[in-house]
Amino acid sequence: MPISYVIIPTYNERENIAQLLPAIFQLNLPDLWVLVVDDNSPDGTGQTVEQLRRQYPRLAVLHRPAKQGLGPAYVAGFRYALQHGAEYLVQMDADFSHDPSYIPQLLDACQRSDLVLGSRYMPGGGVRNWNWARRLISRLGNFYARLVLGVRLHDLTGGFKCYRRATLEKLKLDRVSSVGYNFQVETTYRALRDGARVQELPIIFTERTAGKSKFDFKIILESFWKVLLLRLRSHA
Repeated sequence: MPISYVIIPTYNERENIAQLLPAIFQLNLPDLWVLVVDDNSPDGTGQTVEQLRRQYPRLAVLHRPAKQGLGPAYVAGFRYALQHGAEYLVQMDADFSHDPSYIPQLLDACQRSDLVLGSRYMPGGGVRNWNWARRLISRLGNFYARLVLGVRLHDLTGGFKCYRRATLEKLKLDRVSSVGYNFQVETTYRALRDGARVQELPIIFTERTAGKSKFDFKIILESFWKVLLLRLRSHA
């Protein structure tokens, strides 16, 4: 069976990762590996993962020297997984906002697609435990990205995805420039531009109950101008 990797960036997620990793391995997918990309978390997330490696032989951890952003963390994780033979690569958050029970569905859907998006905003999807302001920001951000880029997908900003190996190889990871959450928009848009077959799968997104959210004004600002830049470059 083809090897699959789940890639999880972390920064101060010790409490969540200690529960998430067992939940993933309890899925009993024999060819599934998990790679945690830790940015030298002060709370000891990386050390917690190292301890769990004794229990889970298909668990790997990539220790980076400092906090360098979500985009670079995923790029480092993708490179590692591709070098270790991954044919399918799932990306997800560490805080249980992405339910690991969806992983088999994402992998199955990717048998027929090049990229599968876990979609909060298509029929059957949804969001739990967000206040009205966060819901509004997310909806407006999605509307803005879809409008500027001319993309008809329901959820361009979500971070629960599954890629085929060939899709990421064609993407040219060294050209991906987004540091924050706009990484999700940029990678999906680049895949579409490369002719990828993109499918959406409805998911329920649940706001974290432990740890601190990384969402802030800088993320909104980067997304605004990066989306414009993507559009301008695509017509250059």
